[in-house]
Parts: sequence; structure tokens; C-alpha cells
Amino acid sequence: MKGGIRVRQAGRALCLVGALACALPAWGQPMGLPSLGAVSSAELSPVVERTLGQAIMEEGRHDPTYIADLDVNQYLTGMGRRLAAHAPQPLSQTITVFAVRDPSINAFALPGGFIGVNSGLVVGAQSESELAGVLAHEIGHVMQRHIARGIAQQSEGTGLMVASLIGALLAGLAGQGNLAMGVAAFGQAATIDRQLGFSRGAEQEADRAGFQMMRQAGFDPHGMLDMFRRLMNASRLNEGHGGGYASTHPLSIQRLSDIENRLAELPPATVRVDPEFWFVRTRLALIQSRGNEDRQRLVEILRSDVRDRQGARKAAALYGLAWLDWKAGHAADAERQLAAAREIQPAPQVDILAIQLAQSRGSTAAVDAAAQAWKRWPDSQAVAQERARALQSAGQDQAAVAFLRAAVKQWPRIPEFQQLLANGLERLGDHIEAHEAMASYFEQTGALPTAVEHLQQARSLSKDFYVQSRLDMRIRALREQLDTQRALLAPYKK
Repeated sequence: MKGGIRVRQAGRALCLVGALACALPAWGQPMGLPSLGAVSSAELSPVVERTLGQAIMEEGRHDPTYIADLDVNQYLTGMGRRLAAHAPQPLSQTITVFAVRDPSINAFALPGGFIGVNSGLVVGAQSESELAGVLAHEIGHVMQRHIARGIAQQSEGTGLMVASLIGALLAGLAGQGNLAMGVAAFGQAATIDRQLGFSRGAEQEADRAGFQMMRQAGFDPHGMLDMFRRLMNASRLNEGHGGGYASTHPLSIQRLSDIENRLAELPPATVRVDPEFWFVRTRLALIQSRGNEDRQRLVEILRSDVRDRQGARKAAALYGLAWLDWKAGHAADAERQLAAAREIQPAPQVDILAIQLAQSRGSTAAVDAAAQAWKRWPDSQAVAQERARALQSAGQDQAAVAFLRAAVKQWPRIPEFQQLLANGLERLGDHIEAHEAMASYFEQTGALPTAVEHLQQARSLSKDFYVQSRLDMRIRALREQLDTQRALLAPYKK
């Protein structure tokens, strides 16, 4: 991440650039970026930037470290958009935040308002405001269009990485992409973010804009200072292991002083912490822990939190222990831990695990648990997803399709619901609508050529003139969108 929000650069799981990236030179620092509110001709247009970001995300979802978890990503994106709503100036991009499995304390911004957050950053945060401080800083860069300007400058100069990346994305738009190239594209995108190396002024602008967003959005601005200090300390501990923060950002002390001075001018603020932070933090700790040694360490941490903490943090620790018991096949222990967590702090994550535990008692028990959870958490995408799965597992396909149609209306831009809907329609024998739903899924994830293929398959199955005409319109619109994207990206391919 930019400006003091990066601890180490070596060993990032996202940087799977492969042979294509190995031959590419490092970039110089794009100096002299415009100050607040200025406009530069050396920048990607917002439309091109969004197109590039969406194409990178379509490829990046194949990355094995990408965390496809509605619960986590809904929370992170909600926090990002809450902060962005208080940006000092309007943003040209909609903020979307996603998580990747990587224990290092880091995050990165892609073109188009997409921000990736390492699981290690959330797990390492000791308060919701610390996490908000990192996101606010990144949103500050998005607001200033630093990413678009830096990429444009590199594409005009020595930006072979931009040219290679866009070449890969153009191949994907032509339907010639593959999984290996997809992983390489996402890895290169993260590398691009790391190598931009924004100027001193750009970093301070992002700090100041982020500070303002935090305060007005109801977070504690001290969180930015606390995380800043934590990152500086971690960089000192990592000296000689891939480069410390202090060595790559020599002005960090000045930036720290700037934040301290701003805090000194503010009166004390009352901050309401969202209890879901602790559950999402625990959820990411569980996802991040891969081997037995990691799991044992996590068990010790969770037991310590149960013993020494109170409120939502204690409840989240109990939830984590219940999840581990469930995975170990100790259902009774899991039920006991989960009941204790719910008594302290109800949360969607608790009810999601309760649905999964209920599956061992039969599909009817899971459907009942899912219905109760949905009544309690009608705004939770993950609860909705779990309820749909429970209905499908119970063979209640009509009910599942009806529920998923409503979920698609509630969250029209969440592709997972289109995919589940397609599965349900296929099971009911409605093959045409199933292909249409899958086309919507691939359209929303950026795989436009695959979306066109599903619409063509749907058309071949129909003998109805009106259905064929409707499908023809969608196919034509998607092909026009593909042509537009190719035309927008082509000038940046060397």
C-alpha cells in the first residue's frame, strides 16, 4: 500500500507474476503529481481506469489467495464506502474492497476504485479504527487519482509492465485468456501498485484526506496514528528481510508528526465500534491459518481472548473456537461455544455457523436454522447465501429459486446470487433461464466472452421468437461492450 501503509514487499502471495513479469524492469517514482483538486492530462480517463480495474478483477478472482467470502467482502466494502461518502472531494470511482489470504500487514489499490486488503492487516488491527485508517489512506489515493496518473505516466515512459498487463487483458477480452494468465495479471496489478512509489506530496495528501474521512465517518482518527506506529515498529523488526518500511519511506517520521499535530487540535470523540469487526477479524484469522502449527497458535490466542476480553471480542473468540471444533468434528463442543458466543453478542457469523452445524442433524434442521437467521439478519449477504444453499440441499428448489430472485433484486451486483440462481433453475429444468442467469454471473465478474456464450446457448434452446429477440438484444449489447473495452485499452498496449 502507499504511503506508510506497507510493511514488507518480499514474499507477497499475490505477486505471482511468473515468467512474464520476471523480465520487466522496475519503475521509477512518478514525481510531481498534481496537488489536491488539480487535473492532469497525463492520466487515464475514469472510464478507462474502471475498465482496466474490472478486467484485472475478472482475472484476479482466479488467484488462489483471493477470498471469495461474502461476509468478509460485504463488511470491508461497507467500511470503504462509508469512508468514501465523506471524501473531501467527489470520487470518480465507486469503492469496492476485497480480501486476499496473506499474513503480511498490507493492502493495495488497483485502478477503478478496487482496494485489496491482506488478511494479515485485519488480523493485526487492534481496533476497527486502525483498519479504517488504512482504508481511508488508500481511498485518499483513489480520490486524488494517483493510481490512474501514475499508470498513465508509466505507460508513456518505461511502462512495459502496463503494456504486458493490458496485452494479457485484451487477450482475455478476446476469449483467449486462461487461468495461468489470470493469476499473472492479478499479480502484476499488485506489483504495479507497489512500484508506483508516490511522491511525498501525494502521500501527505492521502493521509490528510483519509484523516478527514475517518473523523467525519465516525471512526477514531487516533486509529490512523496507532496503525502508523505499529507499521513503523514492524518495519524495524523486518529490517534485512525484504526491506523495511523506514528504508522505503524515509519521511515516515514527518508524516507521523503531521498526524499527531492534527490530532492535538481535535476534541475527544465518542466512537461506536461495530461488533462485526471482531467477527470478521476472527473469520479472516481462521481463513489465514492453514497448517496445524498456525491453528494451534490461533487456538491459544482465541482462548486468551475468551479469558481476558469482554463483549464482542470475547464472543468472536468463542465463535472462532466453535468453528475450529466444527472443522475437527466435535459438533457438541462447537454447539456449546456457539451458544456462549450468542449469549454475549449475536452476530450473522454466529448464525451462519449454526446453519452449518444444523446440517449434521438433517436438511430440515438446516432450513429452519437458516429461516431464523434470515429473520435476524435480512441485510447479510452471507446469511442469504447460506439460506439459499440450505434450501437447495433440502431439495426445496422452487423455494430456493424464489428466494434467490428476491436476493438478486436486493443485491443486483453480487454475482454469487446469479450463480446460485442458475443452479436452481437448472435443477428445475429451466435451462434457458439458467443460461441467462449464468450470463449475468459472468457479465458481473467481467468475463464478457463467456457471458455471450451462455446467451448464445440459451438462444439455441428457445423456439420462441420473443425470447430469441430478447436474447439477441443482450448478445448485441455485450458485444458492443466488448468492442468498447478493447478500443479503450488498445492505446495503452505498446
